[in-house]
Amino acid sequence: MTIDLRGLNPAPVTPFTEAGDVDFDAIQRLGAWLGSIDGVKSLTVLGHAGEGTFLTVDEQLAVIGAFRDAVDGSIPIIAGITGEGNKVAALEAKRAVDAGASAGLVYPSHGWLRFGYQEGAPQTRYKEIYETSGLPLILFQYPDNTKATYNLDTQLEIAGQEGVFATKNGVRNMKRWYTEIPALRAAYPELQILSCHDEYLLPTMFDVDGLLVGYGNIAPELLVELIAAGKAQDYPRAHAIHEQLLPVTKNVYHRGSHMEGTVALKWGLVHRGILDHATVRPPLLPLADGADAEIAAAFASAGLSKVTVSA
Repeated sequence: MTIDLRGLNPAPVTPFTEAGDVDFDAIQRLGAWLGSIDGVKSLTVLGHAGEGTFLTVDEQLAVIGAFRDAVDGSIPIIAGITGEGNKVAALEAKRAVDAGASAGLVYPSHGWLRFGYQEGAPQTRYKEIYETSGLPLILFQYPDNTKATYNLDTQLEIAGQEGVFATKNGVRNMKRWYTEIPALRAAYPELQILSCHDEYLLPTMFDVDGLLVGYGNIAPELLVELIAAGKAQDYPRAHAIHEQLLPVTKNVYHRGSHMEGTVALKWGLVHRGILDHATVRPPLLPLADGADAEIAAAFASAGLSKVTVSA
């Protein structure tokens, strides 16, 4: 695979108008800004941060195309593939290719979150998606506290399949991380390993090729520096960036649920001058009164100010 994700790969939000429709002008601003930052290697749309499963099929395809146009084809657009069941997901991936996606981030079938998966089933999901669409794929490792997290043997088998070139790991269990990441590295040295531990990135920064994170929406400049420090094994510098970002991390990701982080990301983008408001699509709800001021104060303390976008 020729797609290089060794750096920062933001997962952009999907902006909406105050009436609740996809805001394509805001996508242009957000995509153009992120795509202009040195060290940003791709944009991953239609994920959790992008409220992808809350969009209609037509909206999903339009969002892929809008972000592709916003970066003028300068970096790849990766599409979240979230459909339940192999056939549905494979056809979703085929549509994503037609809309301009260069790769796919494959979510587990969401029924597995409650009921778990049969041994061998995840491998068939990746196989059918790739054979139907030809879309290069990223293995998505869910948190350890879900039934959709893959054991090491499953990860190794998926990573060895045709079409799989990277893994986004969010296991959130450092005992497993320190066991499984070296095993993946040893088995597949060319597999690109990306952390998605938005709420505590520092412990994972020294073992990865890059990040694929919603956090990349709001602080791409500092996350590019954090990746560089991790690759240089410069712990003091990485820790300093971590401390600088900690107020933002707490106000965005240390909330009652990870889904609240999506709403907080939009408030962060309001503070940075990319969005005019933080409209989300139900079942997401607005944050409690005063949260916007708390988030703005956290950004100010981290030195993250408004940006000028040439779109």
